[in-house]
Amino acid sequence: MSLDKDKNNARAYWKENVRIILTYLVIWFLASFGCGIIFVEPLNTVQFFGFKLGFWFAQQGSVYIFLILIVAYAISMNKLDEKYDVHE
Repeated sequence: MSLDKDKNNARAYWKENVRIILTYLVIWFLASFGCGIIFVEPLNTVQFFGFKLGFWFAQQGSVYIFLILIVAYAISMNKLDEKYDVHE
Protein backbone atom coordinates (compact mmCIF):
# COMPACT_ATOMS: atom_id res chain seq x y z
CA MET A 1 0.00 0.00 0.00
CA SER A 2 2.72 2.47 0.99
CA LEU A 3 4.72 1.68 -2.15
CA ASP A 4 1.76 2.64 -4.37
CA LYS A 5 1.34 5.88 -2.44
CA ASP A 6 5.05 6.66 -2.86
CA LYS A 7 4.85 5.99 -6.60
CA ASN A 8 1.79 8.21 -6.94
CA ASN A 9 3.51 10.97 -4.97
CA ALA A 10 6.62 10.64 -7.15
CA ARG A 11 4.53 10.85 -10.34
CA ALA A 12 2.62 13.87 -9.04
CA TYR A 13 5.86 15.56 -7.97
CA TRP A 14 7.50 15.10 -11.38
CA LYS A 15 4.33 16.12 -13.21
CA GLU A 16 4.29 19.42 -11.30
CA ASN A 17 8.05 19.78 -11.72
CA VAL A 18 7.79 19.43 -15.51
CA ARG A 19 4.87 21.88 -15.57
CA ILE A 20 6.94 24.46 -13.69
CA ILE A 21 9.92 23.95 -16.01
CA LEU A 22 7.78 24.24 -19.15
CA THR A 23 6.08 27.38 -17.83
CA TYR A 24 9.40 29.10 -17.17
CA LEU A 25 10.81 27.94 -20.52
CA VAL A 26 7.83 29.48 -22.34
CA ILE A 27 8.31 32.76 -20.46
CA TRP A 28 12.04 32.69 -21.28
CA PHE A 29 11.32 31.97 -24.95
CA LEU A 30 8.78 34.78 -25.23
CA ALA A 31 11.12 37.26 -23.53
CA SER A 32 14.27 36.38 -25.44
CA PHE A 33 13.19 35.12 -28.85
CA GLY A 34 9.72 36.67 -28.94
CA CYS A 35 10.42 40.18 -27.67
CA GLY A 36 13.98 40.35 -29.01
CA ILE A 37 13.35 38.98 -32.51
CA ILE A 38 9.74 38.20 -33.46
CA PHE A 39 7.93 41.20 -31.92
CA VAL A 40 10.84 43.63 -32.20
CA GLU A 41 9.21 45.98 -34.74
CA PRO A 42 6.04 46.71 -32.73
CA LEU A 43 8.08 46.95 -29.52
CA ASN A 44 10.48 49.43 -31.09
CA THR A 45 7.68 51.99 -31.25
CA VAL A 46 7.91 52.22 -27.43
CA GLN A 47 10.78 54.05 -25.74
CA PHE A 48 12.27 52.57 -22.55
CA PHE A 49 15.02 54.52 -20.74
CA GLY A 50 15.79 56.26 -24.03
CA PHE A 51 16.09 53.01 -26.01
CA LYS A 52 13.65 51.25 -28.28
CA LEU A 53 11.92 48.54 -26.26
CA GLY A 54 12.66 45.77 -28.79
CA PHE A 55 16.35 46.66 -28.77
CA TRP A 56 16.36 46.79 -24.96
CA PHE A 57 14.82 43.29 -24.74
CA ALA A 58 17.34 41.92 -27.22
CA GLN A 59 20.32 43.43 -25.38
CA GLN A 60 19.43 43.51 -21.68
CA GLY A 61 15.80 42.72 -20.92
CA SER A 62 15.99 39.03 -21.71
CA VAL A 63 19.03 38.68 -19.43
CA TYR A 64 17.17 40.37 -16.54
CA ILE A 65 14.14 38.19 -17.13
CA PHE A 66 16.36 35.09 -17.22
CA LEU A 67 17.85 36.03 -13.83
CA ILE A 68 14.37 36.62 -12.40
CA LEU A 69 13.28 33.22 -13.74
CA ILE A 70 16.21 31.52 -11.98
CA VAL A 71 15.12 33.00 -8.65
CA ALA A 72 11.45 32.21 -9.34
CA TYR A 73 12.34 28.61 -10.25
CA ALA A 74 14.33 28.15 -7.04
CA ILE A 75 11.41 29.50 -4.98
CA SER A 76 8.90 27.34 -6.88
CA MET A 77 10.99 24.20 -6.40
CA ASN A 78 11.43 24.87 -2.68
CA LYS A 79 7.65 25.14 -2.32
CA LEU A 80 7.15 21.98 -4.38
CA ASP A 81 9.73 20.09 -2.35
CA GLU A 82 8.01 21.09 0.88
CA LYS A 83 4.61 20.16 -0.53
CA TYR A 84 5.80 16.60 -1.27
CA ASP A 85 8.06 16.42 1.80
CA VAL A 86 11.28 15.92 -0.16
CA HIS A 87 12.99 19.09 1.05
CA GLU A 88 16.39 19.17 2.71
